Amino acid sequence: MNWLTRVRNSLPFVAKRETAENLWVKCKSCHEMVFAKEYADNQHVCPRCDHHGRIGADERLSLLLDMGYEVLEQPEVAEDPLKFRDSKKYTDRLKQARASNPHKDAFVVGSGEIEGKPAVVGVQDFGFMGGSMGMAVGTAFCQGAERALSRRCPYIVVTAAGGARMQEGILSLMQMPKATVMTRRLAEAGLPYIVVLTDPTTGGVTASYAMLGDIHIAEPGALIGFAGQRVIQDTIREKLPEGFQRAEYLHKHGMVDMVVHRHKLRETLANLIDYLQPAEAA
Repeated sequence: MNWLTRVRNSLPFVAKRETAENLWVKCKSCHEMVFAKEYADNQHVCPRCDHHGRIGADERLSLLLDMGYEVLEQPEVAEDPLKFRDSKKYTDRLKQARASNPHKDAFVVGSGEIEGKPAVVGVQDFGFMGGSMGMAVGTAFCQGAERALSRRCPYIVVTAAGGARMQEGILSLMQMPKATVMTRRLAEAGLPYIVVLTDPTTGGVTASYAMLGDIHIAEPGALIGFAGQRVIQDTIREKLPEGFQRAEYLHKHGMVDMVVHRHKLRETLANLIDYLQPAEAA
């Protein structure tokens, strides 16, 4: 080792790549560089263009629920029931996803309060295999609904998904009617079921529990739809309108009740619970 290398290694320099990754975030909309701390403090909303970035399940729960909430243990389900393999084994894909995520699968349920009002919140994390809906997601969704039924309180679900999990085939698709039955049970019990649609909410999730809420809230600019725009455009052979499948377009055409900024989401949910919640909640 020469003297220059020894001096360089002894100085408290931070590698350029590490500095960029730790200190700066590039907005996916305006492409401006934003301090990572400023971005995080602003709830992952770009302070330049107001673009709403994607956030994980734990951060979402902490933004919505009061301190002291309980995170429900994720249910055990059969893994890789079809022994599926494409370019990788399904089991390897699960291991890879879990290595970079604090939870075992894409749906996490928190039970607590929103501004002092009892609520159960289920969050779908796009960071775990694109939030895809498999047996673990469907079972966790139902587990959250059961907790809301037992507490006699609203069930709020924050969706973010690319659709069904192809590695589980028909078993994944069966989560759609299973979740639908639970939304019906909530309705029969007179309990509010509120859906917060975030970017992106697509595929089988949109075709089931994402669009069955009593009230549908969307974050600004969120992509919401079933099939992709290119598929629709090629099928109908017509150019789609500007902003098609975005939250604001769906709100204008009556498919979403309101578009709410992330900073006001907690307050909005608390107000809705006041309007909709049965008096005997506990």
